[in-house]
Amino acid sequence: MSTFRIVVLASGNGTNLQAILDQLHGREGIEVVGVGSDKIGAKALERARAAGVDTATFPHGEYDDREARDAAMAEWIESRGADLVVLAGYMQLLGEAFVARFRHRVVNVHPALLPSFPGLDAIGQALDAGVETTGVTVHVVDEGVDTGPAILQREVQVPADRDRERLEELIHAVEHELYPEAIRMLARGLVRIDPSDPSLVVVDE
Repeated sequence: MSTFRIVVLASGNGTNLQAILDQLHGREGIEVVGVGSDKIGAKALERARAAGVDTATFPHGEYDDREARDAAMAEWIESRGADLVVLAGYMQLLGEAFVARFRHRVVNVHPALLPSFPGLDAIGQALDAGVETTGVTVHVVDEGVDTGPAILQREVQVPADRDRERLEELIHAVEHELYPEAIRMLARGLVRIDPSDPSLVVVDE
């Protein structure tokens, strides 16, 4: 069986990256072949190095514009032979050219049940809206902001006291289960874009 190679992009602490490394890396034919970041000091890079994974940084100030940085990052990803680009707390918007280059091969995890609460501070949005249930979505990345088709979703109950810190803990715990599960499905070829409606994915059992 050929290896399913993934590159992870992360900007911060990298807890979702750690879940991927712990649950998938070197298992079931899946390998993390690179971790890239826009932040030189990102904790995610330390996690990658500790796992023996190659890293690269693409700081904003080293490029003329976002398009130039995206192009450099895309070349590096291609050089790693990546089958999938995994966004794990990557806090920069990816340009249309990057998304088009890796069409249907970029995924993200979002702390809400999309299409509800897209964009920044989804947890705060959910609390402000007074909902009793929010959740986690793993989705394919397209040119919009959290508008790509969902692969997996899972509900999370908002604590009765609406404590933000507790809700964040609950959501992160679900992310750490759901994201590796979705990547595993992609590696097995069980997920494909619906040919009759590109806004939907088909999951084969």
